[in-house]
Amino acid sequence: MFNSNDPKLNRKVALVTGAAKRLGRAMALHLAHEGADVVIHFHGSAAEAQEAVAQITSIGRRAISLPADLSKKSDIDKLFAGATKEFGRLDILINNASNFLRVDFPSITEEIWDAALDVNLKAPFFCSQAAAPLLRKTNGVIINLSDVAGFLGWTGYIPHSVSKAGVTMLTRVLAKALAPEIRVNAIAPGTITMPGDPPDLAADFIKRAPLQRTGTTDDVTAAISFLINSPFITGEVLLLDGGRTL
Repeated sequence: MFNSNDPKLNRKVALVTGAAKRLGRAMALHLAHEGADVVIHFHGSAAEAQEAVAQITSIGRRAISLPADLSKKSDIDKLFAGATKEFGRLDILINNASNFLRVDFPSITEEIWDAALDVNLKAPFFCSQAAAPLLRKTNGVIINLSDVAGFLGWTGYIPHSVSKAGVTMLTRVLAKALAPEIRVNAIAPGTITMPGDPPDLAADFIKRAPLQRTGTTDDVTAAISFLINSPFITGEVLLLDGGRTL
């Protein structure tokens, strides 16, 4: 089991979905710097995934990139089979991959609804199901990525908001179903800005957040490390939003 007095992840193996770019890549690189070997999942971003692998191997850790369309359970099964073949174990699963589909209520189609729910909610469940036999052997952890839309409910993002609210309940029920061998928690970030993002992206969030700033990747990776190394926490959703939901 993870020891809070030893945050290093030497000899641990992590799989991060949607890890080719942006926040997913930041989390994967953070885990590698903490000592973990990493499986980089990607869908359409093969070149970026290979860049992430190169970054990780350059610091002396092992890494592979594996493709999967997470809306398909068959692809999920292949993803975890490939990870098992390469590393033979799994200690950390981060269900990060998601989409963020803006659409007004009258324009929501069945295809848009399914696209949001399949990737944002169905995929974390089936990834967790596929990972569970491996994680039981290592007293591993699952960390799901929700966001503040699952608490506030944004009318321009109804399927997204519903899917992320579902991630909160998924986290709680999986924490009960997989205990005591596997801990399951989630983080729910507010707006996380990254280099190259347009300046106006954060303006509304900053106006509404008591801390008057957006989040950074460092805020997220610190929360990831905290949850990995907190052996008495399970079933929790950590709001990482600068007080926005207040």
